[in-house]
Amino acid sequence: MEVTKTSGRRKTSVARAYVTAGTGNIEVNGKDYKQYFTTPTLHYYVTQSLMIANARENYDVKVTVNGGGITGQAQAIRLAVAKALVEVNPELKKDLRAAGLMTRDPRMVERKKFGQKKARARFQFSKR
Repeated sequence: MEVTKTSGRRKTSVARAYVTAGTGNIEVNGKDYKQYFTTPTLHYYVTQSLMIANARENYDVKVTVNGGGITGQAQAIRLAVAKALVEVNPELKKDLRAAGLMTRDPRMVERKKFGQKKARARFQFSKR
């Protein structure tokens, strides 16, 4: 099997995943994913696509990810790996879609408006 290249995005994070047949190693930006992501929740996000496909021990995954925070990065990786698994085996698409892993989450931070403190919060109003 050759290398399958896909990308995933979440908020401002962009992940590029390179999936090959292997033994289950997951590498993020040159580190093991458990070193890069410190919490069990983020470990779950990174491995969720492989777990649903029952392919945790069948593929090696190398990921480069940048932008955003660590949660957005982990969720971008989840989408990229899911897309790569579907390229390798289209029969997995039904299960991954049912788990909600094939859809890019479009929610982004709303921009700050001029004359306001934040996107929706106004400056404090003083009547007197």
